[in-house]
Amino acid sequence: MFERPDRGERAILVYTQHGVRQAGNDAEFAELARSAGAQTISSVKAVRQHPHPRYFIGTGKARELAVAVADQAIDLVLVDHSLTPAQERNLEGILRCRVLDRTALILDIFAQRARSHEGKLQVELAQLQHLATRLVRGWSHLERQRGGIGLRGPGEKQLEMDRRLLGLRIKQIRRRLHKVRQQRCQGRAARRKAEVPTIALVGYTNAGKSTLFNALTRATVLSEDKLFVTLDPTLRRATLANDQNVVFADTVGFISELPHPLVDAFRATLEEVREADLLLHVVDAADEDRDAHRDDVMKVLHEIGADEVPQLLVMNKIDLTGAPAALDMDEHGEPTRVWLSAQTGNGLELLQSALASRCAQRRLRGCLKLSSGDARLRSWLHSHGAILAEEFGNDGEWLLRLEIDAATWHALARRGGVPAHSLIPEPSDDLATPPEAKYNDRLC
Repeated sequence: MFERPDRGERAILVYTQHGVRQAGNDAEFAELARSAGAQTISSVKAVRQHPHPRYFIGTGKARELAVAVADQAIDLVLVDHSLTPAQERNLEGILRCRVLDRTALILDIFAQRARSHEGKLQVELAQLQHLATRLVRGWSHLERQRGGIGLRGPGEKQLEMDRRLLGLRIKQIRRRLHKVRQQRCQGRAARRKAEVPTIALVGYTNAGKSTLFNALTRATVLSEDKLFVTLDPTLRRATLANDQNVVFADTVGFISELPHPLVDAFRATLEEVREADLLLHVVDAADEDRDAHRDDVMKVLHEIGADEVPQLLVMNKIDLTGAPAALDMDEHGEPTRVWLSAQTGNGLELLQSALASRCAQRRLRGCLKLSSGDARLRSWLHSHGAILAEEFGNDGEWLLRLEIDAATWHALARRGGVPAHSLIPEPSDDLATPPEAKYNDRLC
């Protein structure tokens, strides 16, 4: 039985390619290994039509890798792909060293980066969910015997005990994260009531989000040329060029094939992205794979339900490309993309202008007709300061003139409070004209 060593960072990287699947980003995986603290000694590439069911990389390649591990005194083998628990155990058995797949490597980096209580809970949850399927035959003191008919007598085995303790700890962490989610919901509700929009920075890891966040908010969030430097979300209030107060949220960076346990564990944190009023999608303009990385980010946004949040594209690091700072507009004259360098500050004034323009569009003005049965909705609109004027109509209905935050209005529409198209824009004539005379024919 193989005992996993508890130390050692000399590593071999195993890059995999199967069938028509394109080869992975070798430089990115090497950077992941470096960010985790591994000392890369050599690398191996395995090309197969289909993954081998026992060793993933094939019997011959596994034996070849075992010779390299023994000759180079390797402590750790890192595989650029997700492995099943059986494949991981089989590889460890033949290689006689620890084997980590892509998911476990990213989890290890996240464990190093977590600083807040919430972040540590989220990482621990993801690690425990990953570990729960990898207990059998991982250590020699664990036995495969489980409770049940014909297996009782000697008492609870270590494997059963570990499984039970893991399950209890996972339930405990989920309860704590539920409280974190409630606290975040309360914070967002307070910001909505104060009508302070939230702008979340999203993007591929190491695209420069934290550097841009510091430039916009004068914060001192750690920013280094490493993957996943920012793990815990940070919120800071700032003032735009039009003197409007906003809250910027710096979030964890995304990566291709982001492990599902991480997405599930960080769902409470990623709700800040889903509930934001605007997303600053930061892209490394100097990266040759920037288009593929944008697609990877959009996949994660779709997975967490944030793909419909309005976005402003930020092409960062133009100081490395020599491109000038610029602001791109769509056919309606609305800003869609900003070219800048967060490191040098070139183009930041264009981003401030674009943000001021986008946030100015958040206020909706118009008229709404409510029936006598909509008293609760009318009270809710009053409590949010959305009603400019109101009048009781001849037919027993309220005619309201509203000014309301666009995100609040659309959220209300999504919850079924009002039809999204029921807010009729105000005409340009005198606002003192009675609402019923101006809008009754359009609202009825």
